Amino acid sequence: MTRLDGRVERGNRTRQSVLRRTVDIASAEGLEALSVGRLATELGLSKSGVFALFGSKEELQLATVREASRVYVEQVIAPAAELPAGIGRLWRLCERWLDYSRGRVFPGGCFFYEVIAEFDARTGPVHDAVAEAQRAWTAHVEQVITEARDLGELHADTDVPQLAFELVALMESANAVSVLHDESVAYRRARVAIATRLRAAATDPASAPEPSPAPDPSPVRDPDPAPEPAPSSELPMP
Repeated sequence: MTRLDGRVERGNRTRQSVLRRTVDIASAEGLEALSVGRLATELGLSKSGVFALFGSKEELQLATVREASRVYVEQVIAPAAELPAGIGRLWRLCERWLDYSRGRVFPGGCFFYEVIAEFDARTGPVHDAVAEAQRAWTAHVEQVITEARDLGELHADTDVPQLAFELVALMESANAVSVLHDESVAYRRARVAIATRLRAAATDPASAPEPSPAPDPSPVRDPDPAPEPAPSSELPMP
């Protein structure tokens, strides 16, 4: 029994090591970039050993989505849940999301932003898993907003789905611009926009966050100054 338990434990450690690598790859290159051969080479494992852990590429992709969801809860949702329900928890949730993306928990920024774009027009179990993760995140944001409204901290006529849509859109836009340009100013702009929106929705604006940018601990750089316009009337196209 001890020998069997040891094999199971080693298998679990190997599986976790593989998944840690797959979420990193998928966040930058997509789930289709995952392959048994690549993982075996990069992690120093046998192809048969990697295959035995998952059984198919589709299951490898599904396991990767589940692992990314676990990390997402750990990095974004759980820390915000430590605060009492209300506008403070909602603000903390948004801040944790911006920190998660800005801090490159996954090298490609938000894991789900990448894989949603990859699988949004497809069908099948992987699409369904990604779509369910997106629905769960939106539902959670709406729940946190509803709690704040029911506590009287947001106006009673607050349109919960609309506010959730706006907050998520601001966060995802910051992620997209930062990843594309390798700069962090988009997170500061998103933070100001989110704080301004929450103050407008709050029954007591003083209880809402100040719309001022926070110090930026991001590993990504700020953009270089824009070049001087070309003297010609014909500017180069990107």
